[in-house]
Amino acid sequence: MKGSLQSFFKYQYLLINLIERDFKVKYRRSLLGIVWSVLNPLLMMLVITAVFSTFFKNDIRNFPVYLLTGQLMFNFFSEATNNAMTSVLGSGPLIKKVYIPKYIFPMEKVLFSLVNTLFSMVAVLLVMLFTGAPFYTTALLFPVPILLLTIFNLGVGLILSTLTVFFRDIIHLYGVVITALTYFTPLFYPVSILPPFIRSLLVCNPMYWYVSMFRQVVYEGTMPTPHQWIACVLFAAVALVMGLWIFKKKQDKFILYI
Repeated sequence: MKGSLQSFFKYQYLLINLIERDFKVKYRRSLLGIVWSVLNPLLMMLVITAVFSTFFKNDIRNFPVYLLTGQLMFNFFSEATNNAMTSVLGSGPLIKKVYIPKYIFPMEKVLFSLVNTLFSMVAVLLVMLFTGAPFYTTALLFPVPILLLTIFNLGVGLILSTLTVFFRDIIHLYGVVITALTYFTPLFYPVSILPPFIRSLLVCNPMYWYVSMFRQVVYEGTMPTPHQWIACVLFAAVALVMGLWIFKKKQDKFILYI
């Protein structure tokens, strides 16, 4: 453990440089640059609000804020895990030339997505101001669910990046998983419309807990329940432990497959 920490601090500058590189690549030749981190969620919110707000106007208070708080967390998960999944494969030429701790690559993708998500928080603030949504003191806790989701994303990213090295089909299959999770997570609909059987299955969906916890502090202005704390911490811890174990066990064979 001590050796891993020393290795992390030794290569922290590389991690920062990789994040900076991703920003430059993502926003290269873009007139608005990083402003798109705010515009993207806003534009998506406008489209989905136009379609679904009339269906749930009596069930959901302030639909734009409800939608955006859910989208923010889910998009963070989707972007972080999708990018982490191909991070080792994409860094194959570099891995073959010099020694770099391989976990740096999925970690960098997750942290890059985290920075994008923090910029996207501006969109949430703008929509809350525009719609006259109340600002609760509990909103100061918003970094907590984001931090727990970051840990969960890292664990899932480590698992996916390992599996993708050996099975390229994971890239295509994961797209189906993300689509299914999009509809199985209450992003644009209230939980109340689901039948009891489906509602009972939601507890198995990690994103349900992270989205609910974030909405609890930002949108509803109440403290997370003990069940939310336990679920979010447990999912994050299990994902990280499994991710580290699988990645460490298989990383020495990466060079044979990338």
